[in-house]
Amino acid sequence: MTIKFSGYGRRIMASLFLILALCPLRLALGSPALCPLRFALGAQQEVVDKMVSTVNAGVVPDCRNICLITYSDLLWQLALQPDTPLANPTSKDLNHALTLLVDQRLILQEAEKLPSIEPTPEEIKNSRDELVKLFSSLTEFQQRLQRVGLTAEKLDEIIEQRLKIEKYLDFRFRNFVVITQKEIADYYRDVYVPRLRSRAPGQIIPTLEQASAEIEKTLAEAKIESDTDAFLDSARERAEIVMLNPV
Repeated sequence: MTIKFSGYGRRIMASLFLILALCPLRLALGSPALCPLRFALGAQQEVVDKMVSTVNAGVVPDCRNICLITYSDLLWQLALQPDTPLANPTSKDLNHALTLLVDQRLILQEAEKLPSIEPTPEEIKNSRDELVKLFSSLTEFQQRLQRVGLTAEKLDEIIEQRLKIEKYLDFRFRNFVVITQKEIADYYRDVYVPRLRSRAPGQIIPTLEQASAEIEKTLAEAKIESDTDAFLDSARERAEIVMLNPV
């Protein structure tokens, strides 16, 4: 994932589209420069980008880049996923990246309504440092960014957006999660103890009191994930998602 959203959400198109057919979208998206798009690939090569999808482009006012998904967005998503090949990405990998980006844009459009969740420069730096640790080395990380033309400025923008998403999900779901003592006891009896006995026969089983905090955290994360999935299902049903190019 990339930057994981604290366990939220499981789910949190190859030819170029005719450029003239895309030009009318520049008015809705607020930038004539989007027709066509270009991005750097590697040190010298420049590739004509293509629009892949729009998310609520005719619904969210002044949404700019949080409504548009381009082919380069997909490559950047893949580059930030450790152990994901970048050479000749498969349709499966590209479509998986597209699904993640659609979900992220839907949440981000809601998050932008809350200016209080704006990440600080320190939070962005710390998140970037944690991201680098997911790769074998800083050199590998930098090479992947260079291969897909992902600049340091654009990387920070992506990280900032993901932090906004995480803060929004915390605000909307985590603050309202309530786990009862009965739920903890039921999970301890029906799941926790049987699982430990199956995995390590003869091991001393922690008491309910000893395991309570761990179980409460597990149940809370499960509830947040379920609530987020339900939120995304509802958001997709209401959304205006237009596929412009297959990948």
